Amino acid sequence: MSRVRGAAAPTSGTQDHVSLDVERLDAALARAAERAPTWAEVGALQRADILARVVADTMSVAEAWNDAACEAKGLDPRGPQGGEELFSGVGTFVRMAQAFRTSMLDLARVGRPRYPGPVRHRPGDRISVQVLPANAFDRILYGGVTAEVWMQPGQSEADVRESQAGAYREPHAAAGVALVLAAGNVASLGPRDALSKLFAEGKVVVLKANPVNDYLVPYWERALGALIEPGYLQIVSGGAQVGAYLTAHDLVDEIHVTGSDKTHDAIVFGVGEEGARRKAANEPLVTKPVSCELGNVSPIVIVPGQWSAAEIAYQAAHVATMLINNAGFNCLSPRVLVTHAGWSQREEFLDALESAFDAVPTRRAYYPGAHERWGSFIEAYPHARRIGETPPGHLPWTLIRDVDSTNPHEMCLNVEAFCSLTSETALAASSPAEFVQRAVAFCNDVVWGSLSMTLIADPRTVADPITGPAIEQAVADLRYGTIGVNLWHALGFAFATTTWGAYPGHEITDIQSGAGVVGNALLFAAPEKSVVRGPFVARPAPAWFATNAQGGVVMRKLLAFEAAPSWRKIPGLLVAALRH
Repeated sequence: MSRVRGAAAPTSGTQDHVSLDVERLDAALARAAERAPTWAEVGALQRADILARVVADTMSVAEAWNDAACEAKGLDPRGPQGGEELFSGVGTFVRMAQAFRTSMLDLARVGRPRYPGPVRHRPGDRISVQVLPANAFDRILYGGVTAEVWMQPGQSEADVRESQAGAYREPHAAAGVALVLAAGNVASLGPRDALSKLFAEGKVVVLKANPVNDYLVPYWERALGALIEPGYLQIVSGGAQVGAYLTAHDLVDEIHVTGSDKTHDAIVFGVGEEGARRKAANEPLVTKPVSCELGNVSPIVIVPGQWSAAEIAYQAAHVATMLINNAGFNCLSPRVLVTHAGWSQREEFLDALESAFDAVPTRRAYYPGAHERWGSFIEAYPHARRIGETPPGHLPWTLIRDVDSTNPHEMCLNVEAFCSLTSETALAASSPAEFVQRAVAFCNDVVWGSLSMTLIADPRTVADPITGPAIEQAVADLRYGTIGVNLWHALGFAFATTTWGAYPGHEITDIQSGAGVVGNALLFAAPEKSVVRGPFVARPAPAWFATNAQGGVVMRKLLAFEAAPSWRKIPGLLVAALRH
């Protein structure tokens, strides 16, 4: 069914912060177009060498890059907040570059990227391919965590293998110029999207930085010099006017945008009344391919069980971290917690969640329009709980309890807040298994978007002979591009061998969370979704938890390891993690 249309974060302001320099933009596009055939000729081993230099150059600028991002967001770069920013920015970019480099080496050696497996049959004539752990390092550093990519129905393992790395089978057919319109909230998004287009799809790239984080361009240029110098990547700056000029340019073969459904519609159909008319009539202005990642009202489904006090505290910290990360300015932040109305520990958990928020200082609301968006929710829900002290420029951590799950037009179910705000709604059900089934239908058909969500269930509930199978069926039935099971779905963004993007199938007139994927370092041809799983309670608590005082130390050690894996680095990493 078609769901109520949501609103996500804008990708740029309405005014350019630099003048429109047509000559410069034309030159960047012409250079990219001229280099596209050459890029198609670059072999896998040479691409692996390029990526090795990208990693080295990124590490040389990592601290300066991170310092700049922390200053812009009001974070202490040497504290736990700085570790959070370091990993989500530089860290996820380095991991992606390394994942693509491994695939390039495999392409040169055996003709396709190798995946660790196993391969499993799933409901709906689907198979899944496990992509993590890939080696002994993963098993140690991500203990108990797995990740798998589910394929679209009807594919056999032979089909998956034969269709991998399609852009490398006919590289000249894949060649072209991709315009990447970067988002402004996460420091690595633009560079990561560029790597995906270059190494997964075989395109050369013109990357337009978002005005919100345009200050990062000097660091991106140094980190990506191995691709910029030969002309395979061009980076330009500007706002909406520059974006409009580039999207309409004849030298652009395809477009990728990370941001909001409104931005997608403005690109594809135009703006104002004429844009609305074109959308209603399905008469796009832009007919070149447009891939996009456009946000989500991300649900967190909490399956009822009997939890210990320690388990409640752990999961409260887990869910709080999902919102605290980047001050809630993420497309993967939790926006609605879906609970069982009859769960005896519902209020206890929500109280613990508020306590977890209260233990972490509020953050600067750095993203444009945040105070206005927050205010619109407070006006609609005056009973919202506001938590934490708010110095000038900050917003409180905000929880809206008891949203009416029977009203499909509730703002919290249809509008992505894109600030430090989340909500909770309860579903009535006669049993935990029925709750799971109702939650699937609710998330699929009522909550807006299809990007990402998480299911949380204790091991005793998972082991129940009725509820356990219902949870596994839920993973199969949920129409989301990434699903977490006892693990924040954001890890599906971070791992890179997983895919990141909306559940496939949205029409351009109802694009919701978007079309296409990024990441996908194993170069699968037809992925449906990624599923990441973790232990209900991890010991020690993950370094990415906002409550982890050692997070900054551990994240720096983890980044150094990702850049150059070595057994010698493992003891120091583990010791730092255990000091939590």
